[in-house]
Amino acid sequence: MAHATLKSYNQSPRKVRLVTDLVKGKKVGAALTALEFLPRRAGEPVAKLIKSAVANAKAAGKDTDDMLVKQIIVESAGMMKKFRPRAMGRAAPIRRRKSRVIVTLA
Repeated sequence: MAHATLKSYNQSPRKVRLVTDLVKGKKVGAALTALEFLPRRAGEPVAKLIKSAVANAKAAGKDTDDMLVKQIIVESAGMMKKFRPRAMGRAAPIRRRKSRVIVTLA
């Protein structure tokens, strides 16, 4: 088992889950190939995270040839709240959502 975590990624969890559901359960090589040609913004950071988990496994002395993406979790990492001025002195909230991604390889 090898882990890697992306703690605060500036994209909503719903959009990141579309990318992670694509690679869940695949072998590492197939997952990285799929992410390389995916036209979504979250593809590159998720691929980098999987490579980091593989490097962690190598550092622990494990065989990385037949590793699978066993589990990949996307959860909310909070949000940045700002306010935008609106008509008649009112304010409207802007919620900038963040994601936390946790990868487990087996």
